[in-house]
Amino acid sequence: MFLVCYNIYMLDYEKNYPNMVIAGIDEAGRGPLAGPVVCACVIMPLQADLIIEGINDSKKLTEKKREILFEQIKEKAIAYSIVAIDEKTIDEINILNATKLGMKKAFEALSVKPDIVLVDAVKLDIDCRQDSIIKGDALSYNIASASILAKVYRDHLMKDYDEVYPQYQFAKHKGYGTKVHIEMLKTYGESPIHRKTFIKNFINKAE
Repeated sequence: MFLVCYNIYMLDYEKNYPNMVIAGIDEAGRGPLAGPVVCACVIMPLQADLIIEGINDSKKLTEKKREILFEQIKEKAIAYSIVAIDEKTIDEINILNATKLGMKKAFEALSVKPDIVLVDAVKLDIDCRQDSIIKGDALSYNIASASILAKVYRDHLMKDYDEVYPQYQFAKHKGYGTKVHIEMLKTYGESPIHRKTFIKNFINKAE
């Protein structure tokens, strides 16, 4: 089943589970000061002729490449789901628990139930065998695919928020704590999508 392909190094973990339906889960947006954390779960076909060239940790790809891969992953995936957990929930239960909640919801939303889930770095409360992999988005094809889905989807959300709250320049920094973002916070105060628990700590450190 696993033939030589462009992404052979990304299939090392998948090779451990022959003849099993494998899903990957990852997130985007744990660190920003604004907007949701987005989690994606995906089951990718692993036949050599269906492997997508260039799949990697989303942080290692250009925005243009991510956008191309985003469409290819959605087209070729056996099943995928994307879930956003909003800033209010993040403030209420903290970012780690919000991330785990989003990952669990993304898993539960899959139209196909996998035999095993490969997760980037965390352990989830789900009814499925799982393997938690440190830096999994750089090691597993399925996790890397999920990381791209989550990252691009979240970037699209932040670009939409930029049209609603243009003074914060969300399209430029995607809610991360850049110098420009901090300056806009100090000038205009918080927006409805800012994480209160994040901006308080960040601004105190910056002052």
